[in-house]
Amino acid sequence: MGKTSSNTVWHSKKLSKELIKAVKKAVKFAYAPYSKKYVAAALYCSSQKIYTGVNIENSAYPLTMCAERTALFKAVSEGERAFKLLLLYSPQIEFILPCGGCLQVLSEFAPELMVVTMNSDLQFKFYPLKQLLTKPFRYNDTNKGI
Repeated sequence: MGKTSSNTVWHSKKLSKELIKAVKKAVKFAYAPYSKKYVAAALYCSSQKIYTGVNIENSAYPLTMCAERTALFKAVSEGERAFKLLLLYSPQIEFILPCGGCLQVLSEFAPELMVVTMNSDLQFKFYPLKQLLTKPFRYNDTNKGI
C-alpha cells in the first residue's frame, strides 16, 4: 500500500493485495437499501489476521451498523485486541472516512491505528486515527455521575 505518514512500510505487496481483495469481496455483501452507499472495511490485526465488515442499514436508521464497527466487533469477539490498519472502500464514495461514532469506538481499542481509504482506481490516502479524532472521549473516575 505504500508508505504511511510515519514512514512505516506496510508488510508487502502481498498484504496490500490481500487487503484490497478482502474489501472488494466484502463490499458485495453490504446491505444498504436506503442510502445506496456500500461500504467495506478490512481490519488488519497484530496477529496478521484480517477481519472484514460491511455497512448494514436498517429502516430504523440509528440501528444501522457501519462497516468499521462491524469489522472491529468481529475481531474483538474472536479475541483480537491489537490492531494495526483499517482499510476502507466504497464504490460510491471516493476516499470514504469513518463517521464520528466509528472513530470513537476505534479509539477505544486502537488509538494508534492507521486508517487507509481507497478509491475505485486503487489510490490510497493514509490517516493516523489520532489525526481524524483529536480528542476522543475517555472514561475515568472524574466522569462518574455523568
